[in-house]
Amino acid sequence: MKETIKRITKETVINITIDIDGNGNNDIDTGIGFFNHMLEALSKHSGIDMYIKAEGDTDVDYHHTVEDVGIVLGALIKKSLEKKKGFARYGYAVIPMDEALVLSSIDICNRCFLNYDCNIVGNIGNFDSELIEEFFRAFANNAKMVLHIKQLYGTNKHHIAEAIFKSVAYSLKAAVSDKKETLSTKGTL
Repeated sequence: MKETIKRITKETVINITIDIDGNGNNDIDTGIGFFNHMLEALSKHSGIDMYIKAEGDTDVDYHHTVEDVGIVLGALIKKSLEKKKGFARYGYAVIPMDEALVLSSIDICNRCFLNYDCNIVGNIGNFDSELIEEFFRAFANNAKMVLHIKQLYGTNKHHIAEAIFKSVAYSLKAAVSDKKETLSTKGTL
């Protein structure tokens, strides 16, 4: 099921379409090469089709564009799940990327929380690695999910970042998978 959101602010224009039941097809252009690469990995490994066109004030820095993509992508996950009869709710993955190893766990529960425990500092090319946490905070808050990301090992910033996005992708794939009902002891999320 395809869903689209367009967000326009003074800083960015974000237009994203996703198909949560897709095959990981994507066409991503944020104007930020490394971020495109990470979003392509998120799409491919989650199985969610993502069509992302983002324009932002990248002459200032990449913060607004990265955060706003996270806002819209998270809101689209939430919107897509509202139409499902049921979904697994939980997902987790431990993903290696050479010397890096990252664990992530998701609970799509209509509550917002991010625990980001990763030691990745400085730039990856011209991409400030602290924006990875900003992206996932915006994503988790707008998807209404609890998201834990923990780096277990790693020294190469690119490998750590890629393991983060791929781990979250596999956790997300499991959490949004179809089920007869979404389980909750409360009877509702």
